[in-house]
Amino acid sequence: MEIVRKAQAGTMQSSDLMVFLEPAPQLRLEIDSTVKKQFEHLIRRQAETVLQRFSITSGIIRISDRGALDYAIAARLETGLLRACADQRTSP
Repeated sequence: MEIVRKAQAGTMQSSDLMVFLEPAPQLRLEIDSTVKKQFEHLIRRQAETVLQRFSITSGIIRISDRGALDYAIAARLETGLLRACADQRTSP
């Protein structure tokens, strides 16, 4: 799948996150989190897993996290990808 338009998913509530996606020639994953020092590597790993499952190789993905759990990170990113990509499959 390819990111072809800007999209976002999520909320800025406690224990949730916002995901912002936009087209770009290269893949860039930016993470801002209230728990960045402790959990950035786990947030990044979860996001990279979802990006691989959707075969995303380019685009800017910004995650603004407020302490979300793994399943929320995956769900918000998946929703954002479905909104941003040309191919609107329900899942990879």
